[in-house]
Amino acid sequence: MLPFHHRDPGIVGLLTSDRLPPGRHIFYGMISDGMHTNPAALRIAHRAHPQGLVLVTDAVPALGLGNGRHTLGQQEVEVDGLTAYVAGTKTLSGSIAPMDVCIRHFLQATGCSIESALEAASLHPAQLLGLEKRKGTLDFGADADFVVLDDSLHVRATYISGELVWQADEAKQ
Repeated sequence: MLPFHHRDPGIVGLLTSDRLPPGRHIFYGMISDGMHTNPAALRIAHRAHPQGLVLVTDAVPALGLGNGRHTLGQQEVEVDGLTAYVAGTKTLSGSIAPMDVCIRHFLQATGCSIESALEAASLHPAQLLGLEKRKGTLDFGADADFVVLDDSLHVRATYISGELVWQADEAKQ
């Protein structure tokens, strides 16, 4: 993304524009994994245009594999915490932060409401794709794809079409 410039404000100017045609909505993605985007940039983006913000994970297939060396396709990566590097280097291969980590980081960085953070991860992506009647909502007639979160916003269970497909070990007891 190009930096903000007073004569060419770029994305910042677009997000704060009052000249959008009626019925036109702007959506934009922000990676909120704690390493790709500075917390101040997340705050600015959220304050400029919260209704169009879509949280993105940038998670690579190493998500869930744990620390160590893994082969992903033809590339070897080293996982260290929530980061994946090209093996033997410090070149970033991608994040392995799941969406709940991104939501918690976004919430902490922006100070927004829990509802706003959850909408950025669910409703806004559905709206962007034109699927808001079926996805990103718990309205009657929707697909009933949802996650159950605890008070700390950690995933406890996942449902697809109303059927439990995954449950945290602690929740099974």
